[in-house]
Amino acid sequence: MTKENVLTKNLTRRKALSTAGKVAVGVVAAGVIGGLGGYYAGSMAAAPATVKETVTVGAATVTVPTTITQTRTVEVVKGLKVVMGMVLGGYVEGSTWDGRQIKAVERLKQLYPWFDYVYDEGVVLKGKDPISSARDLIKVSGANIVFGSWEPAAIPAFHTIADEYPDVYFLGIVGSDISSRRNFIRVFIRQYQAMYLEGLVAGAITQTNKIGIAVGPACVQNWRRMAAFYLGIKEANPNATLYIKYVGEWYDPPKEREVSHALVDLGVDVLTHYTDSVEPLKVAEERGIWFVGKDSDIVGLYGWGTTDTVAVSFDTRWEVLFYHILKEYLAGTRYPDRIVFLGMNHHIPLPSDNPWVPGQTILPAVDLQNDNKIGLDAISPKAKRLISEDMLKLIERRRNQMLLGAFDPFCEYALVSSGEGVPIPELGLEVPPKGTVVKPAGVMPTDDWLLGKLNFQLDGIVLVK
Repeated sequence: MTKENVLTKNLTRRKALSTAGKVAVGVVAAGVIGGLGGYYAGSMAAAPATVKETVTVGAATVTVPTTITQTRTVEVVKGLKVVMGMVLGGYVEGSTWDGRQIKAVERLKQLYPWFDYVYDEGVVLKGKDPISSARDLIKVSGANIVFGSWEPAAIPAFHTIADEYPDVYFLGIVGSDISSRRNFIRVFIRQYQAMYLEGLVAGAITQTNKIGIAVGPACVQNWRRMAAFYLGIKEANPNATLYIKYVGEWYDPPKEREVSHALVDLGVDVLTHYTDSVEPLKVAEERGIWFVGKDSDIVGLYGWGTTDTVAVSFDTRWEVLFYHILKEYLAGTRYPDRIVFLGMNHHIPLPSDNPWVPGQTILPAVDLQNDNKIGLDAISPKAKRLISEDMLKLIERRRNQMLLGAFDPFCEYALVSSGEGVPIPELGLEVPPKGTVVKPAGVMPTDDWLLGKLNFQLDGIVLVK
């Protein structure tokens, strides 16, 4: 399916590749390409069917060929109270990661009277045993779903105690390890789809044709992120160059500041980061360049910046992923999907008078959001003036396509190795030599490959050492 016939068309937060030995998957040759069904249906779902359906997105109603998953009818166990116990690796305050996940469960509690939550924060950073944390949440607070917000908060702890509590769902964020059990589900959201849209914006607003990322650790998650961002940049502006420099950790404010300044010294006039402090944003403000946000609406939800600096950001709606799991638990599903990797085409319904995105009746799992505005309106007014009408239409079209489930940047484009990366010996994966077309255009990588095996930087991205 092509775009032409779809529409007019200190401790690491999540382990890097050192944990990849636990990934229970085959070699790349056996599992790189899943076809479009690998995206739309998910790694464990039944084979999808292609139909034509009419869908309204915003003000536009379009009829498109789309791929849907066959679904089963289930009866919800009535009267069941669900309590989510959250083993948070970091702290809630000042965090777009753990903090945004707490906002997610707060919203679910407001929407659904049968839901409640409890949490234990700073578990990894304090060096607390995640098993003890999980047991306390289950025994003392009655948690029947337990979520680990960092990969080290869930692995190996949840593998160890999952059998001890067979009626509890355990959920664990994927860093690069996708190992699972019957009641231990590995979860993530396709943030990369919004990052691709951010790349379109960044490529359109740069004046120096130099864009930079202060990257935390070298890991699958960050290569996936930068790959999608880069694909968007190059589609918007073939003359632009993306420069990356590693910080080494998810949270190291002095180093994040140093790396950000080094990128700006190279002439970068659009900066983003895959780290957890506000230092890259501060550097962008100080140096008078554009900043691109991640994980959460840092302007609207936190007030950490303004649209004079933040050109665009995206919001990760963990409540959509949690609700997906809650429905399975309420239905009494004993064998839920072991990988849940939701994209923009997954959403929860909202009342039109909701306080979070007023007037909107659906909340996609991830979307552009900046200063409490969504879609094209999430682009800073000052930044939008730098973007041509044709490019704004492209950004809107791509967003609508992904909301419909009819486009994914990793399906559309080839993924070509730069020769930079980290081998994963446990999986027999070397870094593909420079120029190797690891994934051709027009086919969709499987979820397990995107989550656990994308171990290389894309060709064309410049690594600053």
